[in-house]
Amino acid sequence: MRKLSGLQKDVISLYRLVLRTARTKDAVPYAKSRFRAEAGEVARMDFKRIEHGLRQGHKYVKLMGMPGVKLVQGTGGVK
Repeated sequence: MRKLSGLQKDVISLYRLVLRTARTKDAVPYAKSRFRAEAGEVARMDFKRIEHGLRQGHKYVKLMGMPGVKLVQGTGGVK
């Protein structure tokens, strides 16, 4: 088995964090589909977009972790 790069480890770590956070809000199916849709739009070698997606994903996780937030949809809108 091939070793994972640092960026691959970061993406996997973010995915696990997203799922963990979504579990607290009963939004796991939404989180999975959103993460996979976003990942499907980025080429494997487009490092700038991947890094941007990681930063954006961490912001969403931080937002979802707030007590008053029920679900984060679209481009940062709160529902």
